[in-house]
Amino acid sequence: MTQFNETELTAAVIRSFDQTPDPRAKFLLQELVKSLHDYVRRTDLTFEEWDQAIGFLTRTGQKCTDIRQEFILLSDVLGVSMLVDAVNHRDRDGATETTVLGPFYVGEHKVTPHGTDISASLPGERMFVQSRVTDLGGKPLANVPVDIWHADDDGFYDSQKPSYATEGPSSRARFITDADGRFFFRTIVPCSYPIPTDGPVGQMITQTNRHPMRPAHVHFLVNAKGYEPLITHVFVEGDKYIDSDVVFGVKDELIAKVERRTDPVMPDGQRSDGPWSLMTYEFHVKPGGGMAPAPLGAKVTEDA
Repeated sequence: MTQFNETELTAAVIRSFDQTPDPRAKFLLQELVKSLHDYVRRTDLTFEEWDQAIGFLTRTGQKCTDIRQEFILLSDVLGVSMLVDAVNHRDRDGATETTVLGPFYVGEHKVTPHGTDISASLPGERMFVQSRVTDLGGKPLANVPVDIWHADDDGFYDSQKPSYATEGPSSRARFITDADGRFFFRTIVPCSYPIPTDGPVGQMITQTNRHPMRPAHVHFLVNAKGYEPLITHVFVEGDKYIDSDVVFGVKDELIAKVERRTDPVMPDGQRSDGPWSLMTYEFHVKPGGGMAPAPLGAKVTEDA
């Protein structure tokens, strides 16, 4: 029987995948083995540390539900989500910058009329969002579905609340761009908020003395037919966590000035009951195929 030492063991495990039919799967598995084995050797990993890692991953999986993905959160705080995003979007050609999907995209956005207040039942400073979708040359793109979602004034997404199952979504909707590529809606000004800290990922952040905060932002998923799906955020300029996002998602181009306004009439001609804020942002998408990702565990459909 072969007696494997630490070097021969790695080579043997790599060879064990030699007959993998899918060349890409073979490559990914063999590279994973190399990286994992190298990590164990470089760190002189102990049995206790290995056991703790297995327990951590087990608890991470146990925390996942249909509306919460703790593994996405783990990927986010380790910077892996943004790294995968970066290597898949190296050449933007003038297209709007991308960022992480995040763990709160639940795939249940309903088509909503322009101008709707998607946070009508929530307290908070009112905000009018006006936006436009174009190609790289500035041509407006009509009939484009745009999903949006953001946290409330207390820093919670609708899917984090017990009432979500009975009351349905809030601060979450899908808009279809008009003939000029535009869409607009009312909501509340989002605030900075902590990632969930009641699970293993939050506990890791606390134990390593990292803060759990994300700067205020609105999520956008632009899914124009014939163009690359655009998954991004628009961040509120001046947020105190803009330079220390716990998931490393901020890019300069994605920071928008949110203007405080006192005009009695909003841009769509409707009257305002008091002071409000205005967010304006234009999205540029590049030609390409593919579909926007569905949340893990969800069925992939044409309108997901």
